[in-house]
Amino acid sequence: MRYLSFDIEATGLEQHDLIIEFACIPIDIETKQIRNDLSFHTYIHCPSFSELEEKLSPWVRENNKDLIEKANKEGLQLDQFKQKLTQYLTSGNIKAFFNNEKIQLLGKSINAIDLPFMNRDLGWEWMREIFSHRALDVTSATYTIIDQKKLPEECISGSKLMEYFEMGDVAHTALEDAINTAKLYLKMIDL
Repeated sequence: MRYLSFDIEATGLEQHDLIIEFACIPIDIETKQIRNDLSFHTYIHCPSFSELEEKLSPWVRENNKDLIEKANKEGLQLDQFKQKLTQYLTSGNIKAFFNNEKIQLLGKSINAIDLPFMNRDLGWEWMREIFSHRALDVTSATYTIIDQKKLPEECISGSKLMEYFEMGDVAHTALEDAINTAKLYLKMIDL
């Protein structure tokens, strides 16, 4: 199987919050390769931190000020992001990697934020045109392995799962999190 491991960073976890960073990287389960040479990363424009601050959660205010300011200064407008992402996903290298088939997404807790935000901002039709209806959520896969007693129950937490596999701390940047999700899944398969 081949997946596109992806992650977004947003201004929060509420319906009104905005995607401010997106990254993805292809992964081949059979060869256990994470294709850094085919990765994609960008920031998505948002209002300045001072404009958003009142509506931000305390955690976001404390931890993501620099990321929000970077997205505000360097980020693509949403339509530009969609265009650039479309170009990437339909490029010869990516189409060849995925054998000209719809792309299967791999992510962590993707049903809660990532997919709803992407459906909202990129459009449901566009998402179905590019991506398979099948997606693999590492969080759900973790539950299965915990239920099989092959991982301790505390690995329900993403940070505890990374600690268990001696991978360091959760980065909370889209590209590092997409890479770490791919690495986690490869390690979980080995169990």
